[in-house]
Amino acid sequence: MTDDVLPEPTGTDEPERPGGWLRRARGFAVDLSPVRESPEYRRLFFGESVSTIGTQMTAVAVPYQVFRITHSSLMVGLLGVASLVPLVTFGLIGGAIADAIDRRRLLLISSSLLAVVSGLLFLQAALGLDQVWLLYVLVFLQAAMFAVDAPARRSIVPRLLRPNQIPAATALSQVLWNFATVVGPLLAGVIIGTLGVAWAYGIDAVSFAASLAAALALRAVPPEGGGTAAGLGSVLEGLRFLRRQPVLLMTFAVDINAMVFGMPRALFPAMALGRFHGGSGALGVLYAAPAAGALLGALASGRFTCVRRQGLAVLVAVAFWGLAIVGFGFATALWLAVVMLAIAGAADMVSAVFRNSILQVATPDALRGRLGGVFIAVVAGGPRLGDVEAGTVAALTSVQFSVVSGGVLCVLGVVLLAALVPSFARYEAPPD
Repeated sequence: MTDDVLPEPTGTDEPERPGGWLRRARGFAVDLSPVRESPEYRRLFFGESVSTIGTQMTAVAVPYQVFRITHSSLMVGLLGVASLVPLVTFGLIGGAIADAIDRRRLLLISSSLLAVVSGLLFLQAALGLDQVWLLYVLVFLQAAMFAVDAPARRSIVPRLLRPNQIPAATALSQVLWNFATVVGPLLAGVIIGTLGVAWAYGIDAVSFAASLAAALALRAVPPEGGGTAAGLGSVLEGLRFLRRQPVLLMTFAVDINAMVFGMPRALFPAMALGRFHGGSGALGVLYAAPAAGALLGALASGRFTCVRRQGLAVLVAVAFWGLAIVGFGFATALWLAVVMLAIAGAADMVSAVFRNSILQVATPDALRGRLGGVFIAVVAGGPRLGDVEAGTVAALTSVQFSVVSGGVLCVLGVVLLAALVPSFARYEAPPD
């Protein structure tokens, strides 16, 4: 319980203190102590906020451009293949590098290269090349650089904060990510519809200046104990550690289940232009809806630190995600589809907060980069596999069948995983 929350009255007839309900409500608000207490974390947080908005604009612009060229949901889904391989391979390599060298230096290099890739996306759109193969190549490079950048960024955060602030920082990361995922797609929809797709890529390229400035202001962050030389042996050491930790393995398995079967993102262009008869604006709304729900949930996450059965919370949240996706598949009105996606996004946020917290607390610093690489490979690679699954099933059957069947399989999958690893549902967060 936070200091801002009043104790319960001891007498049954004691009147409510003036403003007591407001103070209790404030206890549910997102915990801002990591931003208040750590200047370095604060700079990193706000710099990443700006660059992530730009990244989310590109996340809408690329599938929009591919669908505009090909008019094929399958071709949009194959963007997942273009990014899946580098996310997995470079995620593992990037994690090993993050456990070997100064993580600040690695962050500066990876962020600079991401800005270059966004600049190339801008150039191809500005020149009107409209080559799908080129978009696939650039998505491959972007995913590779992201897979190196993310483990370094994740492994820095625990070094800037006290251990009991990790859940709060995880919730703040969800606020950041989902705010950007709301604002970015909405801006992309407006900008693409008015100025053209090249402008979305250009804004993304410029936005990396904020992330680079924040990284420059950090102190050096070498791995504790001098680090482990990057290489195949280092990667295998991290995987061997993970193999012996069934609870950590489950944090990855439940997310893969949710994203592979229950992620209908590749079908958003077809649904926006077909079922809902909208344009880029409707597409931006669909992309933004899950993040809007997640953002609202994250802003009310102040009580998450009181949840002890974190594994059970993950399982319940993933089941709700799958059920909401089923509802989205049956929606015939845009507003209802948005509501269902928002509910799904809120459920995914709860899952992400507790999965992140379990992983960060249970992993030694010397291995955080490598397990962060596995995390990126799973969290970023899972939705790409979901894109392929959704696009392929839609091509073989129908868009609606692809969405609904995926949600059903997600729910069945989480039930099966809970039965196979019952210790995950019993997992409790360690005492402060």
